[in-house]
Formats: sequence, C-alpha cells, structure tokens
Amino acid sequence: MAELATIARPYAEALFKASAQDLSATATWVDEMAAIAGNVQLQQFADSPKVTSAQVFDLVAGVVKTALNDHARNFLRTVIENGRLNALPEIATQFRALKNAKSGSSDAVVYSAFPVDGAALAEVAATLEKRFGRKLNVTVELQPELIGGIRVVVGDEVLDTSVKARLEQMKVALTA
Repeated sequence: MAELATIARPYAEALFKASAQDLSATATWVDEMAAIAGNVQLQQFADSPKVTSAQVFDLVAGVVKTALNDHARNFLRTVIENGRLNALPEIATQFRALKNAKSGSSDAVVYSAFPVDGAALAEVAATLEKRFGRKLNVTVELQPELIGGIRVVVGDEVLDTSVKARLEQMKVALTA
C-alpha cells in the first residue's frame, strides 16, 4: 500500500491550485475536515461495506461547523468517493505546507502550562519571529505537565524553556 503522504500529495496540490484566490478560507475548512476525518469511529463507519459514500459525505458535511461552499463540497465528495477519507489529515498538512511556502511563513505551536492572553501571545510571537527569522502563524496548546514556561515547535525545530525541561536538565547533571 502506498504511503499516505504519496496519496495525499496530488489532492493537496490540486486543492492549492484550485483555491489560489482564497487560501486562508480553504485552510480553515480543510483543517476542520481533517480533524473530523481523523476520528477513529468515523473511519470505522466509512469503512463499513453497508455505508454508502453519500452517507459518509452527509455525516462529515453535517458535522463541519464552517459553512461549506461548492468548492469545499466537491473536494470532500471527491475524497470520499475515491476512498481517501483516511488521507484527509495528511492532505491538510501538505496543503498548509504549500500555503506557508507561498506566504513565506511557518506554523508555530506554543505549548504552555497556563492560558496565554492576547498581549503576551503577541509579544511571544514577535520574539519568536525574530528568533526564527520568518513570519509565524502561532497557536497555543495547554500542557499542564510543563509546570511553567513554554515549549515552542516550529516545523522540526523545538525551543523548550519550560520548568519541566529545566528539571530534566538538572536531573541529568546531578546523575552524571
């Protein structure tokens, strides 16, 4: 069986070309569809031989909170009819990579032990943009196990200033 990345690439590239005029809106609904398609129960439902592709389409389209235009509906219908619902999360990832490459930006995830308010997030984003040398699309995820501080992931780069990381460093130094 082919790798999901190989299966997803033509879909992501076609979607990118077809939605060149409104990449942000497309990214919103494709990310939402990918999150829904990643659900194990939905995958089991879609894989059932008793379920038609129309039923799967109706279920996914009904769960999506974003209003789907004709472009989005056609894309979803094509993915489902071709049996590629399981590739939708990878399609979204590759679409986001194409979108970021065009705009010269990257996605950054800031993991924090506590909620980060808007002003603090803007300050952190500005500092991170200087540090990484590019525009960043910053999102925040809570991870209470960090105890304090933040951990930032930009692509394959990680910047960890959390209390948990510092404690781990001290543990290694003390046991060495």
